[in-house]
Amino acid sequence: MEWFKSLLSNKKDNKANPMKKFLIVGLGNIGSEYANTRHNIGFKILDYIAKQESCNFQTDKLGELAELKIKGRTLLLLKPNTYMNLSGKAVKYWIEKENIEKENILVITDDLNLEFGTIRIKSKGSDGGHNGLKNIQLLLNTTEYPRYRFGISDAFKKGKQVDYVLGEWNEEETEKLKERLEISSEIIKSFALAGLNNTMNLYNGK
Repeated sequence: MEWFKSLLSNKKDNKANPMKKFLIVGLGNIGSEYANTRHNIGFKILDYIAKQESCNFQTDKLGELAELKIKGRTLLLLKPNTYMNLSGKAVKYWIEKENIEKENILVITDDLNLEFGTIRIKSKGSDGGHNGLKNIQLLLNTTEYPRYRFGISDAFKKGKQVDYVLGEWNEEETEKLKERLEISSEIIKSFALAGLNNTMNLYNGK
């Protein structure tokens, strides 16, 4: 695939990130009632890549975990089972247990401030009012960790934010999600294979 050729062509960026193990965290809430909600896009993206790569999630400490190996890299896909507001507990546990550097974690979350499907990958930043990111920031004691914000838009009436983020995708969004999930899978592979900078340059705004 052409995008892989582009990603792997920049050897300098790859050398700058020598660690071979990565933690990919999808944020969401456990339970079937939340499975298809906007707030659970992190879980949905990880479920997509796990199915695509034929790896299975197993219940483990503080979450569901799947292991994916790509070109010498090991990607640990984590869906915390702590509920959104305590996501940091699972993230902290697994980066310490697996000895993963903070620059090698990627947290995937929904973002009300971005139009639906908008991709925003950053190396650091504030929690933006997101309770999952807020807890991660608190327990890691830093805002400097890579995150992938997936736009869900703010198309809700005043006072209806909770209903909106915990609501299910509408028919139009569901159709458009197919392409966005494929791109999200590419982003995760790119992050591990080509590094954060290349990934931001290739996918932000795509």
